[in-house]
Amino acid sequence: MSSVTANVLMIGDIVGAPGLRALFTFLPSLIKKTEADLVIANGENALKGFGIGEEEIAAMRSYGVDVITSGNHVWERKEAADLLEAEPALLRPANYPRSLPGRGVAHIEGQSAPGLPAPTRASGASGHFEWLVVNLQGRRELYDIDCPFAKADQILANAARENPGALIVVDFHAESNEEKEALAWYLDGRASVVAGTHTHVPTADERTLPKGTGYLTDLGMTGPVDSVIGMNGDICVRRFLTQIPYKMETAEGSAAIMGALFRIDPESRRCVGIERVYKSL
Repeated sequence: MSSVTANVLMIGDIVGAPGLRALFTFLPSLIKKTEADLVIANGENALKGFGIGEEEIAAMRSYGVDVITSGNHVWERKEAADLLEAEPALLRPANYPRSLPGRGVAHIEGQSAPGLPAPTRASGASGHFEWLVVNLQGRRELYDIDCPFAKADQILANAARENPGALIVVDFHAESNEEKEALAWYLDGRASVVAGTHTHVPTADERTLPKGTGYLTDLGMTGPVDSVIGMNGDICVRRFLTQIPYKMETAEGSAAIMGALFRIDPESRRCVGIERVYKSL
């Protein structure tokens, strides 16, 4: 086992302006404290709770996010297609049809293979590791897109040929906890990390699976605390009472950042430590 770990900080779904405010407030100090070599954040709710725009991407990148993952809400805005084509750091789930714009995998260059520029950290973290960030979406209670298990096989087989030294990190955007656990079990020993997003509710089941994959069912959300999964609580209650789909709005007020730090042994590629993150304004 190496005496140095490769550290990836993963941030749960960023919800609207409150989420961006929490990210701005806490992320720089978290990067320094954790010596994060790579920062991944799910940004599909960054623009008023639904979708993401150019300004939100620029803000997240300036705060220290290296790769922005997403999910079903990335398609909410009309500019989504252009952004997904133009911004290499923005991912959409890889198991959407190939005909759609964008990409579902980000390769972060290492010492031996080119890709997105390796992050440079003021914290002193090395940033010299090679990474492959994979964005997948579940199908249970969501959309009948391509199989995430089969797509993961395809991506990992390609990585074994083209990027054999990369540390593989998966953001699995899914509703079903069972589906999330099943994918992690399926990828155990092949990916260093599998972390879930989408529900906006953080789980406390962090663990390293038998063959070395670090796992957490859901990273939670980075957004308003006094809310219903980031949305205005009164509107959410009204929707349940009346069964009328009133337009959802991002809640206001205090916000929190949620996520987890995964420490990986770069030699064995096993996850050797997981620390959940929760800080509120």
